[in-house]
Amino acid sequence: MFFPTRRPRSSAPPLPAGRRKPSHPAARLEGDLMEGAHDHSDRRPGPSPADMGIGQRRAALVALLDLLAAAGYDFVSPTPATHRRVASRRERARAANLRDIFGWGRPFDPNDLDPTLLATMSSGGLLVDEGASLRSAVRVSALDGRLHLHSARSDAPDAVFLGPDSYRFVRFLTSALCGTQPRSILDVGAGAGAGALALAARLPHSRVVAGDVNPFALALLAANAAHARMSIELVAGSGPEAAAGEFDLIIANPPYLADGEHRTYRDGGGALGMDLALAWVSVGLHRLRPRGRFVLYTGSPIIEGRDLLRIELERLAAEAGASMTYEEIDPDVFGGMLAHEGYREVERIAAIGAVLSRQAAPRRLFAAQGLRA
Repeated sequence: MFFPTRRPRSSAPPLPAGRRKPSHPAARLEGDLMEGAHDHSDRRPGPSPADMGIGQRRAALVALLDLLAAAGYDFVSPTPATHRRVASRRERARAANLRDIFGWGRPFDPNDLDPTLLATMSSGGLLVDEGASLRSAVRVSALDGRLHLHSARSDAPDAVFLGPDSYRFVRFLTSALCGTQPRSILDVGAGAGAGALALAARLPHSRVVAGDVNPFALALLAANAAHARMSIELVAGSGPEAAAGEFDLIIANPPYLADGEHRTYRDGGGALGMDLALAWVSVGLHRLRPRGRFVLYTGSPIIEGRDLLRIELERLAAEAGASMTYEEIDPDVFGGMLAHEGYREVERIAAIGAVLSRQAAPRRLFAAQGLRA
């Protein structure tokens, strides 16, 4: 079914037409989805986010993904700059299809959305009331053949970002781990779960644990995993220490920019955004089982041809008795950061991938039994 007045302008799945306005609360953005806050809109209220349990919100998120998947929804998430540029071109026109609503995050008339989809969003507090129109409180992107919920706005302090780095991360993971069968996996700073879900899909018999310091990220990850029918253990906390025990594989895609606003998904710590990655690797190398590996995707500042992150990672690997392979995946990302004062000496930021491997446990001779460990 199409809009009642015109056909969509693209080949994306059209919006099924509805004929009624919803009864719903106007949910605020990410913070209220997790914590709940009563809305003060003059529309007839439905259940507010504060009145909903976690189970109800999660069920609505999963149902939303299921409905979009059934409609053939597909959207590749670009950089925030590209998103803003393209969205601004379309802002004056009415949303024409599902990609406009859940990909580009444009406002829409509630009469133009399928009633079942609208009711699902309302039941989970996923609607933002903008007066004459509504907007989705989450965005949805396709990655590795699955749909992923992530933040509607990338500038919120607790935003759960999914973009080009997520796609590069998954490609690097699948390439670096080809042919391996780790039994236990930890995804550090998992965000929306791109890495954890990619590995769970390829290693269905492995234990996959995903940790994040952001409660909203864990909520979205749980819904993404449920939609994909995958079992992921979730832990709240920062760094490898958030999960107990040792692992055959630890993966991480930490933020790598120096962000003055200290946004969780963007600020890598320190003057050049490297501190978080180095801290995670330093701890993580000692949480690996013998022959275990730490797979890192992140960014590195290059000054006078010197890769600063690589130098520090080589030092950490040597101290832990680990080996390392390293590659430059994209030589120039986030070039706009070079205009900031803190980056005045940086000539480029490179997206990199590193695999740090712990050596096998030493083999000791037990003379009394004549056995070797």
